[in-house]
Amino acid sequence: MRLTKEEQNILLSDIDSLLSPKPLRLEAGLKRLENGMLQVSMRTDLHGCKSKMLEWWFTYFETTAHLKWWHPHDHILHGGWDSKWVKNESYIGATIHATEALGEIPPVPATIKFHAPEEVFTPGLLEKAYAEGNVGAVIYARIGFGKDTLLDSNGDPEDGFMFHVARDTPFGCSLRSHFYLGALAADTDTPLSEDIGFGLMEHCYTEFTYLSHFLSSLYYAENKNGDKAPLPW
Repeated sequence: MRLTKEEQNILLSDIDSLLSPKPLRLEAGLKRLENGMLQVSMRTDLHGCKSKMLEWWFTYFETTAHLKWWHPHDHILHGGWDSKWVKNESYIGATIHATEALGEIPPVPATIKFHAPEEVFTPGLLEKAYAEGNVGAVIYARIGFGKDTLLDSNGDPEDGFMFHVARDTPFGCSLRSHFYLGALAADTDTPLSEDIGFGLMEHCYTEFTYLSHFLSSLYYAENKNGDKAPLPW
């Protein structure tokens, strides 16, 4: 089914809870929603990496090799960013095409269009979360899968939503990844399989764990913000 604006608002009515450092009812797991869609949640600790590094990564990666650094097993092909992506500057409003697997689930093309988080989070609460250090980065996108991904008039994939919310900690940052998937099959006899959800949980935890192993050094070597790496000796 195609979600109306009202249905989207209902689906994401509790999205502000991601801004709280307090535990959520579903930090990692699956939930079949009343409308038939699947909620997939995963929490990953990124040791040695701060939120700003994670957000910067989305302005940096642009090749299949970069994707394979991120997940050597599941990431197959970087199909390219559109013209709204600006290297080292911005990914908001940009669309990326990629081909990815989910472990034993075969690769499929994915279309991801990024949006400003202010579009769905309550602006006052989002600003407060940043100011109080409860949030360091929020990445929000519309997502779809398959060769002929259905797009709306704004160029947004209509099958789901993706959120990555990072909070800085003494060891690095803690990342909440939440997905709302399967809108187009939600009212059919074959809604999105829970196997996809479990595969995505493993994929998400693995890719961000891999990312944490190299992101800090890459950020200090490549960022244009003037940030200098601390010396360990």
